[in-house]
Amino acid sequence: MTQPLRRRTRAREIALQLLFQFDLRGERYEQEAGESIQQLLAHDSHGDEEVLTFAKRLVEGTLQHRDELDERLRTVTRNWELKRMAGVDRNVLRMSMFELMHCADVPPKVAINEAIELGKKFSTANSGGFINGILDRVRLDIEQERTVKKQAENS
Repeated sequence: MTQPLRRRTRAREIALQLLFQFDLRGERYEQEAGESIQQLLAHDSHGDEEVLTFAKRLVEGTLQHRDELDERLRTVTRNWELKRMAGVDRNVLRMSMFELMHCADVPPKVAINEAIELGKKFSTANSGGFINGILDRVRLDIEQERTVKKQAENS
């Protein structure tokens, strides 16, 4: 028998599915569906408040910072247009980068490992390695930026 999914893992799956819809259908997705993000997420969270809260945080944060996330993604994936990237991979990367950059309560290794698993589960056989390589580069860049910032503050 398989273990039930952990709450945050389930929240990430739900958030990914909703982010994929936003990416595919555009900014008007909420209006088309006639429901708010909270209502859209509630259908899949089965009333689990912790799952709903974390999924909502991921969706809203990723959408709010999408331009920033895409710009960083473009710098890391030189010679690779975002449009050419598999839609699931693109949204896994955006969401995971949001976690790396804006969720201090999520350890970087957890965010990356969860992203790899999402890629393997919902995308192609090669997605895990692709996602791992990009997110590891992003993690290193973020760590370097934070180190430089701390050094500047201490000077």
